[in-house]
Amino acid sequence: MKKLFLTLGLCSALMTTATQAENVDKALVIVNSASLQTQGMAMVLANAMQAKGTQVDVLLCDQAGDLALKSTRSSELKPRNVTPEQLMGKLQQGGAQVSVCALYLPNSQHTQNDLRAGINVAKPPAIADQMLDSNRRIYSF
Repeated sequence: MKKLFLTLGLCSALMTTATQAENVDKALVIVNSASLQTQGMAMVLANAMQAKGTQVDVLLCDQAGDLALKSTRSSELKPRNVTPEQLMGKLQQGGAQVSVCALYLPNSQHTQNDLRAGINVAKPPAIADQMLDSNRRIYSF
C-alpha cells in the first residue's frame, strides 16, 4: 500500500511538473556578454524558442547593449554567415520586444536616437514584472 501511494505521489509530481513546463510560453533573454559568439548563440536559441511558439523578449545590458546601436556591424558567424544583430532583427520580426538596460545609455556616449528601429530603453518595473512572472523563463548570457 505504501508503494502505491508513493507511486501515485511521484506520478502526480511528474504530471504537475509537466503541466508547469507546458504553461511556460514566455522567455526573457538577458544578454550582457561582449563575446560575439555568446551574443550570437543567445540570438540563435531565442529564435529557436520563438519558432516553437514562445513569446521571447530580449534585454541587452552592458557591452551587449552595443547590438542595439545602428552603427554596430558585427562579424558574420559561421556556419550560417549571420551577425547577432541580424538574428536579433529576425526576433523582432517575429514579435520580440528588444530593449537596452536602463543604465546603458546614461553610461555611454549614445542617445536613444542611436538605437536601431524598434529598440527601446527598458523600464525596470516592467522588467521586474517579467522576471517575477511564473509563466516566463529567464535566460542569461
